[in-house]
Amino acid sequence: MPSPFPGMDPYLEGSEWPSVHSNLIEEMARQLAPQLLPKYVVRSVRRFVMDVPMDLSIMPQTAVPDIGVLSTREPAPVYSGELLAVSPPLQIPTVIPEKVPITSLEIRDVAERELITAIELLSPANKRGEGYREYNEKRGRILQSQAHLLEIDLLRKGRRPPMQRPLPEMPYFVFLSRVEKRPITDVWPIQLNEPLPTIPVPLMPEDDDVTIDLQAALATIYDMFGYGYLIDYTRPPEIPLEGETAVWANERLQQAGFKRMNTQP
Repeated sequence: MPSPFPGMDPYLEGSEWPSVHSNLIEEMARQLAPQLLPKYVVRSVRRFVMDVPMDLSIMPQTAVPDIGVLSTREPAPVYSGELLAVSPPLQIPTVIPEKVPITSLEIRDVAERELITAIELLSPANKRGEGYREYNEKRGRILQSQAHLLEIDLLRKGRRPPMQRPLPEMPYFVFLSRVEKRPITDVWPIQLNEPLPTIPVPLMPEDDDVTIDLQAALATIYDMFGYGYLIDYTRPPEIPLEGETAVWANERLQQAGFKRMNTQP
């Protein structure tokens, strides 16, 4: 059962994303491995970052009552031996940061085990709060090294990797920083209504680029892991679409045979 969308499926950006992330990383590694051997190898690397689940706000705005409704009467005196009634406390769950696993790919040369190219598939945890700061520190170390950096951002929410000029208003991006071209970065903006690109992956100067077919990788894991059976396309996506994009997605789903609720532009 293929996805009803020609490129990135916005329904994969919600609660299914952790599964999509790990499966897509492994599928990209499977594409790369036969192109790299025997001179290079690709390996998945797992680390943990602190994240606030569901992007909840830790400090909601405090409601201040209108001054006109405050009582100006003095409190009744409490005499010795008299018990003061205490109201029971409210029972409200707090927001607790949690460790979130993040998997990335590294291409290393077999002879020296040197890092040649780092490949990052961004997750919500890299794009907000403490995880964003941690990711930018790691990113900075790579950009100051002799390794290439490929960043794939298939999430509409959260902060993008920092650039010297504003990025166009697009839902998805691929960023490629080649060692020999820094600080210039190749940027692929991606619309929702177009297939994901086949992107180059640079190696050592004497070797040609290898490639990742992002659309083929996404289609493979979508079918293999049955995401089409888990997603309810008759409801809006967890990460909402807006305006003309929402109208287009609604029409696309109707053409695919899914009956959707009306969507306002």
